[in-house]
Amino acid sequence: VQLQASGGGLVQAGGSLRISCAASGRDFGDYAMGWFRQAPGKEREFVASISWTGAHTHYAPPVEDRFTVSRDNAKNTLYLDLNSLKPEDTALYFCARSKDDVKLLLPSSVLEYEYWGQGTLVTVSS
Repeated sequence: VQLQASGGGLVQAGGSLRISCAASGRDFGDYAMGWFRQAPGKEREFVASISWTGAHTHYAPPVEDRFTVSRDNAKNTLYLDLNSLKPEDTALYFCARSKDDVKLLLPSSVLEYEYWGQGTLVTVSS
């Protein structure tokens, strides 16, 4: 399984951005997917997760009214729409595929994900 995140960039505070994650393999639609982020000097933190069908989502409190996670299983692609961006949203954003034992749930722990993309950098200027 390979995950390739893209779409990061520099944006002003209050702006918006969409980042994507393209997945290889035929079983993308069988697994919950997640987004995490890691700011310089900080630990990787949960941002959002989405169920295998896309019908259910879960967000970290700092982003739940501003970010939207979605997926297109026909295109093997995961998305994250980032709106009303703040400087504190600056981080490297990672997509990840859940482990087998939680693939039907909405996992939010780093330990519940097995495969990771390389990350895409989002920088929000004030």
